[in-house]
Amino acid sequence: MHLAYPAVLSVLLFCTGLYGVLARRNAILVLMSVELMLNAVNLNLVAFDVWLSRAAEETLHSGQALTLFTIAIAAAEIGIGLAIVLAVHRNRGTADIDKLRDTAEGHESHPTDGSDGSDGSDSDARTAGPADRAGKAEATA
Repeated sequence: MHLAYPAVLSVLLFCTGLYGVLARRNAILVLMSVELMLNAVNLNLVAFDVWLSRAAEETLHSGQALTLFTIAIAAAEIGIGLAIVLAVHRNRGTADIDKLRDTAEGHESHPTDGSDGSDGSDSDARTAGPADRAGKAEATA
């Protein structure tokens, strides 16, 4: 068997996984694409291990040992990744990566002490939160 066949297959698998990571918006599909990329690396490790063991007198099978470690790491990664995705989906209702934001991004504060260079008054009531509007209503009354 030539080394080119598994190498080309590995490149195709890796490119498919890379496309999945870059183009997909669903977190579960991104995790599946990462697994596809790891499997492409595993295929390369085993193919090169077989190719090098034919050339050497000693067979260490280090590529196959690395593949076992990679499979163990991939299993742990998919377990933790799916747990995080399920927790986020349970809390926010979506697994769409573009719609997920950090909690700090969703709750922007509007400073009223004038430290940002403004005079502290907010003329646009649509951007002020409910607490800001209630505080301004009390201040004007």
